[in-house]
Amino acid sequence: MGQGVERWRPVARIFCFFLLLSGPGWCVGQADTTGSGIGAKTKGGTRCCLRTVGGLALVGASAAYVALDQAWYAQYDRSAFHGFNDGHEWLLLDKTGHIFSTYTLGEWGHAVLQHCGASPRTARWAGGSIGLLFLTGVEVLDGTSSGWGFSGWDMAANTMGAGLFIGQDIAWGEQRMRLKFSSHLTDYAAMRPDLLGVGAAERILKDYNGLALWLSGNVNSLVRTERLPPWLNVAVGYGGEGLITAVPADSQAITGAAPYRQFYLSPDIDLTRIRTRSRTVRTLLFLLNTIKVPAPALEIQSTGKVVGHWLYF
Repeated sequence: MGQGVERWRPVARIFCFFLLLSGPGWCVGQADTTGSGIGAKTKGGTRCCLRTVGGLALVGASAAYVALDQAWYAQYDRSAFHGFNDGHEWLLLDKTGHIFSTYTLGEWGHAVLQHCGASPRTARWAGGSIGLLFLTGVEVLDGTSSGWGFSGWDMAANTMGAGLFIGQDIAWGEQRMRLKFSSHLTDYAAMRPDLLGVGAAERILKDYNGLALWLSGNVNSLVRTERLPPWLNVAVGYGGEGLITAVPADSQAITGAAPYRQFYLSPDIDLTRIRTRSRTVRTLLFLLNTIKVPAPALEIQSTGKVVGHWLYF
């Protein structure tokens, strides 16, 4: 759907953040006596928590769809369901947003259901699929709008994000590799503020030149050792630069330089592996773990140029 990542990412994050912090707290159960290890709810409390979360999910998703319809689709006529091939746009950086968002929403949905006392299988499949389900609905809206279209590339990216979370949960019962993002302001936004954003908040979300997706792997869990700090990760990233419009050739016509891809290698921290007794701190670290920790990085450009950064964000 081309520029779709700017539309739903803020909505999806706020929606899931609300679920994570507010939903389970509505039902307070006694200590778990079943030996499940979750320690959150009795059977009655679990049912209450799941009903509450389900209700909030339904209301939140419905509200998000209505808001999206009014904000983005109302200006276009409805049409028969149709497709749109946007695989040549933005060096596929918009697809990294889809991968990241479905993975993150899946991880958060899993955490909510796990807190409610759901079985591991239910938490994995129902919680881990929440991002895929939500963004599939967005794609359907795109497919029935004359101004957009259903994107198979978007759906492939959505499936990859959800699959990365669910697959690791099946294989290891934990996330040894996590998706994170980083973003910084660039000068390109001033060339197309209507497309790349006005103001810091919009530019951070919309300017692909400053965005990067990171696959951050925990060293100890991947190489099966305990010699290194448990929170130490190594991350590989992907980004791009020189993008003024969706089509790279059009950007080159404006700037005189061809857009290029960027690949990164950098140390990282898995904040969820930092030990703390505070439930509030654990929740905060869990939420912040979607952001790549600023650190030195090695950048390899598709042009062949290699650049070192003392601190990259």
